[in-house]
Amino acid sequence: MTTDSSVHAGRPAPIRTAVAGYGLSGSVFHAPLIAANPAFSLEVISTSDAGRKSAASERYPATRVVDTPEDILGIAGELDLLVLGTPPATHFPLAKAALEAGLDIVVDKPFVVSSSEGEELIGLAERLGRVLTVFHNRRWDGDFLTLRTILADGALGHVARFESRFERWSPQISKAWKAEATAEQGGGVLFDLGTHLLDQALQLFGPATVTHAELQIRRPGENVDDDAFLALRHDSGVTSHLWMNMLCAQQGPRFRLLGSDGGFTKHGVDPQEPYIVAGGSPLDLDYGLEAPEWAGTLGRDGHLDKLPTERGAYPEFYRLLGEKIHDGGASSALPLPVNPQDAVAVLKLIEKARELA
Repeated sequence: MTTDSSVHAGRPAPIRTAVAGYGLSGSVFHAPLIAANPAFSLEVISTSDAGRKSAASERYPATRVVDTPEDILGIAGELDLLVLGTPPATHFPLAKAALEAGLDIVVDKPFVVSSSEGEELIGLAERLGRVLTVFHNRRWDGDFLTLRTILADGALGHVARFESRFERWSPQISKAWKAEATAEQGGGVLFDLGTHLLDQALQLFGPATVTHAELQIRRPGENVDDDAFLALRHDSGVTSHLWMNMLCAQQGPRFRLLGSDGGFTKHGVDPQEPYIVAGGSPLDLDYGLEAPEWAGTLGRDGHLDKLPTERGAYPEFYRLLGEKIHDGGASSALPLPVNPQDAVAVLKLIEKARELA
């Protein structure tokens, strides 16, 4: 990008960015991270909810607030990047329209509602020479980064089993679209929390096959899975067991790894999301830091050591994306923060799990 405003202290012009949707995704993840990164300018937010409009305008007074994603597409010529934080069933048509309008795209997870839709978008982005990536932000959870370090150091020896959980006590369905969405529309805990668990397992241990799946409905008024369990067999030989549950009164460990030389167990959930919800900023010095009492335990029974959790780093996603776009976008050799083919691999596992269940 080399417009008249391109040069300020030797920096290229900010990437003119719009965020479609200002629910949890837009307000807690995307807008704060974009606003905190000088490589981007937060130009537009879309939301039809009056309360969210007011909140967006108050927090980002220089940002234009419009009603719908279609309003954003109507001014695509004034923008460089669209971030989709809308319900999953809208991801494919909106991403397709945005790519055809000449925009680079970030799609929140789940990428789309089928692997075939994902592959179609990837092909379209390649033909048009546009950047397309998926916001699998949990790759930058502090506890997940800690796991990566443990595995890289070989502290556990040969890892045989990986256990991962996202369990919550949420007896009421909090969002209208989630109460109405079918599995075919991206509804259910497998599409929601399960997308994160599957992506993390594949990142740690490589390609896998679903060997067992359980999908249950527990909450009154729910019409799609809110309690799920998957077993994976990775090509590397590791077995992964993944739990996701929205009606869990007693939560198990977030992670447990078992290897030939020791194990690692970690409770608690990464603090970045609640920190932003409470009004914090990604620019704060204590952003991403977990309280010491949540440190995991490394070793074996009788020989356990506390291992402090690494700092969480959601801003890394947009740092990598900014570098990619400023380096030439789709033609740049720099890696995407998340390869959309990884998201398609997750969708294929979800499809297989639904077949088995």
